[in-house]
Amino acid sequence: MAIRQILKRSLSNERRSNEVPKGHLAVYVGENEKKRFVVPLSYLNHPSFQDLLCQAEEEFGFHHPMGGLTIPCSQDLFVDLTSRLSRT
Repeated sequence: MAIRQILKRSLSNERRSNEVPKGHLAVYVGENEKKRFVVPLSYLNHPSFQDLLCQAEEEFGFHHPMGGLTIPCSQDLFVDLTSRLSRT
């Protein structure tokens, strides 16, 4: 599955960074200007987050311009989604 390949690549890149705590993933979010967010890996199990990953796959394939996983949605939408996920 393509999403797994994207995440595997992104996770291997993130392991090199000391800024991402264990059990988390750094993603870049935004339509024009990208902002880096660090989210728990548990979010990957939620259908809403998986929808965003599918959008990323459709738009970027395996080429992510920021070097990590890039999600093509507004930062406001991403913050709203992650806020809802953190309450579940």
